[in-house]
Amino acid sequence: MERINPWESFQVKDYTKLMKEFGIEPFGKFSSKLPDAPAFIRRGAVFGHRDFERVYNAMKKKEKFVMLTGLMPSGKFHLGHMMVAEEIVYLQRMGAKVYLIVADIEAYNTRNQRMEDLRKLAIEEYLLNYIALGLKPRNCDFYFQSARSKDADKSNAYYRLAGMVPRRTTFNEMKAIYGELTPGKIVSVFHQVSDILHPQLREFEGPCPVIVPVGVDQDPHIRLTRDIASRMNGNREAEFILPSSFYHKFMPGLKGGKMSSSDPTSYIALTDDPETVKHKIMKHAFSGGANSIEEHRKHGGNPDIDVAYQILLYGLEPDDRKLKKIHDEYRSGSLLTGELKQYAIERVNSFLKKHQERMEKARDRIDRFWKVSSF
Repeated sequence: MERINPWESFQVKDYTKLMKEFGIEPFGKFSSKLPDAPAFIRRGAVFGHRDFERVYNAMKKKEKFVMLTGLMPSGKFHLGHMMVAEEIVYLQRMGAKVYLIVADIEAYNTRNQRMEDLRKLAIEEYLLNYIALGLKPRNCDFYFQSARSKDADKSNAYYRLAGMVPRRTTFNEMKAIYGELTPGKIVSVFHQVSDILHPQLREFEGPCPVIVPVGVDQDPHIRLTRDIASRMNGNREAEFILPSSFYHKFMPGLKGGKMSSSDPTSYIALTDDPETVKHKIMKHAFSGGANSIEEHRKHGGNPDIDVAYQILLYGLEPDDRKLKKIHDEYRSGSLLTGELKQYAIERVNSFLKKHQERMEKARDRIDRFWKVSSF
């Protein structure tokens, strides 16, 4: 069985095999049912789930549910991060109470960064972009793991839960799930479990459906949390509805493979200027085209591995009919790699121009989510 590690670079070669190994259900039946969903959802980028039915039913009946996700403040906010942000904004619009966590304790323990730098990055890169992408302060609880709440009852409940979690697991179980462990990783895991479960405590929302949208590399946290919740329920320590999750595919990095925050040539940051975008796509974006124009015209290109096309597929081309036309023309060879890259550059720069204008306006709204002076 393949091991998924949330702290290491991870690529999925076969999503169907992975789903079978880890008991993840196909998401396809929901893709067409979700009203006004982001383009990447209806195009299959969200591929699997655990117990999404109860969240979907709560959404339909307009009953209370929570959307919870975390951010790891590890570098520039880029197109790969934007998918989760769009999921957050969409589910908030569908009625979710948003719990948005800055995993600064995890980042401090696993990335060896200064706490002050992590906090600054979380606000100026991540929160600012979330706001610009449409996140609203109403029904949004934005917090740091290191500073849960100024409300003592809520803060005490969160940290008390993190302290109770270890009793319901063993070192051998954690090692089987995560592989090599360090004290810092163990502490981080217990905070992750507390993050996912604590919205259902009486000090917060009480028992209700909770959906956690993540990349599949974070599934170890979901599985352990569900197991611990079951054990706590059975011992009357708390009453939790098992948290639900859905999983999205990774947007490929410009060079192919996964985007890396440590390699600026592998991603497009949402603060990149037009010339930087053009340079990165033209020079670094992995091509699915043939080796020569003649060969490409004769045999066509492969949009499934072409990064410029993937950028459009994941949402930068919102028109499904236009995207299909690009796909078919590239596959046939009538659309050249350079032409596809140029179109992707235009779409990205058009989006970034408007987004960066929204970012400037968003600066005035940061205090509605978090008082920067709180630290």
